[in-house]
Amino acid sequence: MAFRGPKVWLWRWRRNPLKRRADTVEAWVLLGAWALTVLVGVLAGWATSRSVEQGLARERTEWRPVAGRLTERAPGKPAARPGAASGDQVWAKVGWTGPDGSTHTGQIRVSPGSAAGTGVTVWTDRQGRLVTRPATAAQARLRASLVGGLAGVGAATLPYAGGRVLRGRLERRRVEQWDADWARFDALWGRHAG
Repeated sequence: MAFRGPKVWLWRWRRNPLKRRADTVEAWVLLGAWALTVLVGVLAGWATSRSVEQGLARERTEWRPVAGRLTERAPGKPAARPGAASGDQVWAKVGWTGPDGSTHTGQIRVSPGSAAGTGVTVWTDRQGRLVTRPATAAQARLRASLVGGLAGVGAATLPYAGGRVLRGRLERRRVEQWDADWARFDALWGRHAG
């Protein structure tokens, strides 16, 4: 392991009589690896974010609310007061008519104890299949940003890791060169290792 002294910023770019060609190569490799890491991360994050936001926008335009009715009573007891906490919901069977006139059934979340025949709004795709309520524009932006950020960080790890591996190899090679040069100087000065 090479001796590590105090950290000197940008030492690879400064003039120094002890600086070797390997130091300059390492400096350019590090600069290239960092630039590639940032570029890949930003481009992957941007592309993913854009794709997610377009997909969610397409859902907003294609998915439609449809009137449905509960086909059976929802489990549980009705809330003491109407409109209580919306987190207190249970799964219940619902039926609706698709755009082609066919009848469909599925399960949605409703208030506990809702009576059979209660009118509910269900969201369907173009084929009349049950889907979740589409994300609003603000929710879509937030989701796209989060997914894009994760994708960008994930994609940036590849060039970052490659740069770290290459830097480790260059550093080992530089240390081996220093060892060989010191052995040559020791022979010139009449010293022997051991």
